[in-house]
Amino acid sequence: MKLSSAILLIGSLASASAFAPARVATRAPSSLNIVPGDKQDVADKVKEIFAKGPKVDAAFDKIVQERFPGAINNQDLVTKTVDILAGKGYSGSNTLLATSLCCDELARQLEDDFNQVYGNNFNLGGLSGFPFAGNTGFGAMAAHIPDDGYCLVVYGPHVGIAADGTVGKVERSGIALVDTCCGSAVAASNYLKGITDGGAVITTKLQEFSDFQQGAVQELILPHGKRLAEAKDRMIELPYALYDSQDMLMRDIVTKGSNGIKRGLALLGGIQINTGPNTLDYFVPMRFDYMNYRGDVVQDMVPLLKK
Repeated sequence: MKLSSAILLIGSLASASAFAPARVATRAPSSLNIVPGDKQDVADKVKEIFAKGPKVDAAFDKIVQERFPGAINNQDLVTKTVDILAGKGYSGSNTLLATSLCCDELARQLEDDFNQVYGNNFNLGGLSGFPFAGNTGFGAMAAHIPDDGYCLVVYGPHVGIAADGTVGKVERSGIALVDTCCGSAVAASNYLKGITDGGAVITTKLQEFSDFQQGAVQELILPHGKRLAEAKDRMIELPYALYDSQDMLMRDIVTKGSNGIKRGLALLGGIQINTGPNTLDYFVPMRFDYMNYRGDVVQDMVPLLKK
């Protein structure tokens, strides 16, 4: 199945206007009220979020950088993102956070970090991080952006790195087994490998509603069969392949729903790297665009994250 056809699995014909709020509601305040002109430095405020969490581990950081060059730990990512967006007018009271990340509980860490700045997020994602909420979900989300306010969309697949550097595995709290991460992505990769290696079981069953999302993930990864088969490390290449499919879908969804943008929309896309309980998570930024109310990309902000 071509990616363009696979979009139909996620898109929707429902009108976003059906989700327009009937009355004005007050947004729940975030725990950190970050506003332009505040005398306290943004970096100092964000440090409050990470004060009780894991600290930077230089040895583990080296392991992460060797496998995913350009990765930024969550503390630096959130600090820089919030600082950059505060300069554009984003604050805890006028911004809606939306995410398209995997269902895995480990993927909630990045959401939680941003939640403490911008409040609760609107969830657009499903298995592997694909934006299964589609056009309808994006339209509903856009209707919830505060009047004259902003939106930050964070999206992408995730992958685990175990303490010994194994990619595709991760330690989880309370579980002795070093577990697979992302399970959905690895299952889709194995499905694809069975096709490219010629060992797939022939079946007439194309989709099951009870496992619809995983079926869609498997279809959306099909175009990357040759790329993954030839990769030096399949588990490292896998999240990049998934990101390319997700980014294509997200671009299509945002383009169709751009009339719902209020003052501005920031799209932060990349690969989320989950680690064990005692180390910081990481993120490989692949896209950080700022769009105006017309839906035009007016600034590529990735270089600002890498300063």
